[in-house]
Amino acid sequence: MAAPPRSYNPFAEAEEEAGGAERQRYLQREVLRRSAATADSTARSLALLYESERVGVAASEELVRQGEALKRTEQMVDKMDQDLKTSQRHINNIKSVFGGLVNYFKPKPPESKPEQNGTLEYNANSRLKEAMMSSKEQESKYQESHPNLRRLDNSADNDFSRADSVSSVQRDAYPKNQHLRAYHQKIDNNLDEMSSGLSRLKNLALGLQTEIEEQDDMLDRLTKKVETLDVNIASTDKRVRQL
Repeated sequence: MAAPPRSYNPFAEAEEEAGGAERQRYLQREVLRRSAATADSTARSLALLYESERVGVAASEELVRQGEALKRTEQMVDKMDQDLKTSQRHINNIKSVFGGLVNYFKPKPPESKPEQNGTLEYNANSRLKEAMMSSKEQESKYQESHPNLRRLDNSADNDFSRADSVSSVQRDAYPKNQHLRAYHQKIDNNLDEMSSGLSRLKNLALGLQTEIEEQDDMLDRLTKKVETLDVNIASTDKRVRQL
């Protein structure tokens, strides 16, 4: 079978070269577009992570304030219980002269001294305090180095300028194209910061869990004290009515 006649069109080779160059430019644009979309996606994820961390810090501060309120309430209940014991001793003095003499010479139970400024300082658990401190130290850096917290910026001009400042060893690990290298560096930086942010967020969650468990114990203790105080108040009221 005879081979098809060879084309003698002088422009055929030039057309093939033009088509190949156009396809190469299309592929380059597609790679840049996908890299930019990935960089923007990691930036949005990072912004959401920062927002979650700020919410975690706010929740931690509110939980610490709740612990302070519980501590003050427990001190008030203890003070009421001590005052009630003093009242019961006075009732015994009133009921009987003999009882008054006995109670006069009987050693008085030690009274709890009121604390200065009315309350003791409440201290949250160390894990939560360390996690809150670590997250607060990063808050100012977020606003300075991540404008995506205020708005999503699709331009990579800042990343292009930072891409030139990386070391030669790091530069060799990225593509030679300046724009593509900037996108790759931005993605790597965002992923590194997401890893650090997730670690801090985990510490906040563990600290919150520990604080909630400790406050649950405080609530149980406070509930028992209030129930005992209620019984003692009813008993004292009954004895007063019998005078």
